[in-house]
Amino acid sequence: MTTETKTKTDDAAPKAHAFQAEVARLLHLMVHSVYSNKDIFLRELISNAADACERLRHSALTAPDLIKDDPEFAIRLEVDEAAKRLVVADNGIGMTQEEMIGNLGTIARSGTRAFMDKLGEAKDGSALIGQFGVGFYSAFMVADQVEVVSRAAGSDEAWRWSSDGMGEFTVEPVDLAEAPARGSRVVLHLKDDALSYAKAVEVERVVRSYSAHVPVPILLVDLEAKAAEDAAPEAATEDEENAQLAKAPAERQLADGTALWTKSKSDVSAEEYKEFYGHVSGQYDDPALTLHYRAEGRHEYSVLIFLPSMKPFDLFDPDRKGRVKLYVRRVFIADDVDLLPAWLRFARGVIDSADLPLNLSREMLQHNPVLESIRKGVTNRILSELQKLSDNDPETFLKIWENFGPVLKEGIYEDFERKDKLLALTRFRSSKDKGEGWRTLADYVADMKENQTQIFYATGSSVEAIASSPHLEGFRARGVEVLYLADPVDAFWVQMAQGFEGKPFQSVTQGAAALDAIPVEGDADTEEKAKDSDAGEKADIGLVTAFLKETLGESVSDVRSSSRLSESPVCLVAPEHGPDRQLEKLMARQTGAASGAFAPVLEFNPSHALLEGLSRRLSGDGDKGELADMAWLLFDQARILDGDAPSDTAAFARRLGEVMRKGLV
Repeated sequence: MTTETKTKTDDAAPKAHAFQAEVARLLHLMVHSVYSNKDIFLRELISNAADACERLRHSALTAPDLIKDDPEFAIRLEVDEAAKRLVVADNGIGMTQEEMIGNLGTIARSGTRAFMDKLGEAKDGSALIGQFGVGFYSAFMVADQVEVVSRAAGSDEAWRWSSDGMGEFTVEPVDLAEAPARGSRVVLHLKDDALSYAKAVEVERVVRSYSAHVPVPILLVDLEAKAAEDAAPEAATEDEENAQLAKAPAERQLADGTALWTKSKSDVSAEEYKEFYGHVSGQYDDPALTLHYRAEGRHEYSVLIFLPSMKPFDLFDPDRKGRVKLYVRRVFIADDVDLLPAWLRFARGVIDSADLPLNLSREMLQHNPVLESIRKGVTNRILSELQKLSDNDPETFLKIWENFGPVLKEGIYEDFERKDKLLALTRFRSSKDKGEGWRTLADYVADMKENQTQIFYATGSSVEAIASSPHLEGFRARGVEVLYLADPVDAFWVQMAQGFEGKPFQSVTQGAAALDAIPVEGDADTEEKAKDSDAGEKADIGLVTAFLKETLGESVSDVRSSSRLSESPVCLVAPEHGPDRQLEKLMARQTGAASGAFAPVLEFNPSHALLEGLSRRLSGDGDKGELADMAWLLFDQARILDGDAPSDTAAFARRLGEVMRKGLV
């Protein structure tokens, strides 16, 4: 054997590669798990094939020779029941050897770990596959051997990828005569419990259910039936001819590739919208809102946008990328252009422009004035439709809000132009109904108390934690509604929102509570208690204030009597011009600081027994050391009520132990 012959033989030999570790875990899951709906594999393979055609259609704009021999794109499905085989072929962009290894052996972007974490929460993992970019691997749910033969458009090389899904795959060169002229051919050797997918009628059912509206024609070929047709005698009886006519043709088109978004809204059924939504979103839920229209005038473009009824897995991806595809005159351009603001990143769908040039670079797209106009128009239309939904179908709107409210609220501080529209849509839990219902800002303003000039809110880690905060006691006693802001984003947007209908926002944990002008209300017992409290013994405010200031020193920025407390002895609030307490904590966590940069204000309840007792001891000859311990215990109690640890845990434990000892002797 010559050196040259040996080299060719080595190059032609299949080379084994190990799957990326996470892919191996995923494949094990696919092979060994049982799913209620295995049809998803075909939808995912068809979707991949359509994407390959769309990408080549785009590449051919600048390199038309790539498609000169075959300008019509198509997806071809071949079933062969006798051979237990299903083939999904396309004449799209194809793959090189390197692309084949990278695309089919690793998962670069989508988080397989996130997929498997979600799978643990879901009853049926098949509904998640499309969301996580792991669609190709779903083929192993129905096949015990998968082969992919691919030839990149314009290449003179073809390659075969093969695997049984058990940990390794091989890649080897293929003779061009055995490969497609361009594109990929996925061959599935079906498992015994999945042989129904080798039947034309079953494949047709799946395609019509899930993939009827991909923008590429789909052809179905029954190889056994076609062979029988080809072998039929030229002369046939009339009965035989009638029998043949009654059968479905061996080769037939299942989808014509007509873009759904180009059709009139009246010509599209709810089922067709749902099918297309599944194609563009990779989800199996019903869309909560479908927006389909054609804009005409200065710029012409078609829009088909869906708002999901289920949270996409990447809703809080740090990149905050949208998932709306851009087409120009039905030519796919990109799926990573910022067609909508980041706070609408949960939207899925297609925007097709008639005005953009087809040869725009991605860099030019980001700053194109036509695209900016489209972005503005579609964003405003979505907000308008959400407002209509809020007015006419509040139940459906609340489902959208419960899933995507935290994301929409990002727009309040990012999008000043639409701030008021977003505030009108925003829903809140509040003290009005113990945090169980949803309230609008318009509801809040309509129910404001006499002499109330501000919209009061409280931020915290949860509605339950906020509702139990001592800061709300004075507001509750006066029947003043407080909005519960429990999402992390709330601490930011509320600082930028300024107000609603001329009423500014005011944190209940910031500055002096403007409650003195609002009378206490309630039943006769509540009013009587308030009168008794006013008439009864109170702490000497000046004496207590001076003592606490002197003792606590720089740990507090101020000490004052509180109108916001009616039951608890003390609480901490933010200074008048400092950040809200919750925002300060978030900022401190981000910087790794142990506490915020602003010393809090300590407010005390002069009617509380603890403060009355402290006042009496200060007026007499109390032990200053013991009284200092009481001051620090009050301060640490306020920190604990605010969700923080005591300022000095060892000293706190010592002081508390001493108080308990004295109470027991």
